[in-house]
Amino acid sequence: MDEAAEEEDLKRYWEARSHEMFPDEVDTPLDTPARIRFQRFRGLKSFRSSPWDPMENLPLDYSRIFQFQSFERTRRRILAEAAADEDGAMDGWYVTLHIIDVPFSVMASVQSGKPLVLVSLLPHEQKMSVMHLLVQRHPSNTEPIKSKEELVFHCGFRRFRASPIFSQHTTADKHKMERFLRPDAPTVVSVYAPITFPPTGVLLFKERNDGVQDLVATGSLLSCNPQRVVLKRIVLSGHPFKINRRSAVVRYMFFNREDIMWFKPVELRTKWGRRGHIKEALGTHGHMKCVFDNQLRSQDTVLMNLYKRVYPRWTYDPYVPPQLPWFKKEVTVEMDDLDME
Repeated sequence: MDEAAEEEDLKRYWEARSHEMFPDEVDTPLDTPARIRFQRFRGLKSFRSSPWDPMENLPLDYSRIFQFQSFERTRRRILAEAAADEDGAMDGWYVTLHIIDVPFSVMASVQSGKPLVLVSLLPHEQKMSVMHLLVQRHPSNTEPIKSKEELVFHCGFRRFRASPIFSQHTTADKHKMERFLRPDAPTVVSVYAPITFPPTGVLLFKERNDGVQDLVATGSLLSCNPQRVVLKRIVLSGHPFKINRRSAVVRYMFFNREDIMWFKPVELRTKWGRRGHIKEALGTHGHMKCVFDNQLRSQDTVLMNLYKRVYPRWTYDPYVPPQLPWFKKEVTVEMDDLDME
């Protein structure tokens, strides 16, 4: 048993369990000002209707990708032209191909008896972009899969490795990021990958330390849209210290006066459905006076939602080692090791 791997798995299970019990909640650091730690986050009046510019503060990797003016219109035109094209070999023909500049790695795989698959590319399929895949968690896999964790993708005829991000599948213009691949709902997987036109089947695998790949999710290609906004949410929590009729003194959300004044414009909410805002800071140790639309209860919790836009990591790797045959992990115990009374 690998103790380091066991500790990593245990940590991942605890993170998944904590996220399930307290979604997106984070602790405010004591040694770092919150206005510095969360300076890339912002508050939204309404997640559904508040505007977010999709061209704002794009990462440097976006200079390396291709964007369509209308992906759906381009897809219909290219597929119609490919269906009307009568050039090329027909089904059942035997043809001889002459290929130049073949890498040595390909020749080694051919000489070892493995089949060689040749695929013709449609226009734009040699370019990179942000691809979105709609997948469903496979019931045979129960291990927590964290966002930005390296996975093996089988997308159509392509196989590659990448570190995707997960988000909810909605019809809005903003989509909430999921920290873990959900087992109970379809999830959108966003990744930097070569352009492929739907309909295309998708398989997601996770590679073990011994090289065996476990099936994680199945689905299909959704779209190619670099302007799809995926927002990561964090929730700062505080507790009411003194409750009045319409106001309350809240503590433990911030620990200095400057942080309170920095986040004062952001709206507050509670787990029992109350809404309010920060009125003023009290003292210098993080206590603040907040006004709500109704009186709080002593067991209620005050929350503040903050958001920032996230992007996939550019970890695209077209080289995927050959898949080893799958086997079930079993633990055997020797009879001599049993302590029998």
